[in-house]
Amino acid sequence: MVKIINTSGKKKTAIARATIKEGKGRVRINKKPLEIVEPNVVKLKIMEPLTLAGDKITSKVDIDVNVKGGGVIGQADAVRTAIGKGLIEWTGDLALKDAMLGYDRNLLVNDSRQKETKKFGGPGARAKYQKSYR
Repeated sequence: MVKIINTSGKKKTAIARATIKEGKGRVRINKKPLEIVEPNVVKLKIMEPLTLAGDKITSKVDIDVNVKGGGVIGQADAVRTAIGKGLIEWTGDLALKDAMLGYDRNLLVNDSRQKETKKFGGPGARAKYQKSYR
């Protein structure tokens, strides 16, 4: 039987779904190889859980991630959470889990913060229109 693990990650309005299965170490984000993901900052952010896990684990699994919603950085954060959760579930390694939590808690825990809603009487969530007294 083939071992397949599905995980998800969220950040703002971005949602990433990762599928991890046995393979040759390929990582694809929306069917694109990780190597050609631009900008470079996003690529480095996505690679963080892979680097922490080490080559021994990542060279034996294929990771396919579908991500939608939000912006570029929000999507990158959602992807890294999904990959981090998946690798922990795949290995069951508590030392790796501690290393990831020590590095950044958001590798394993979704960031639940959302944009505050706009209210009446101003252009944004908290700003109010200027008032003149004379």
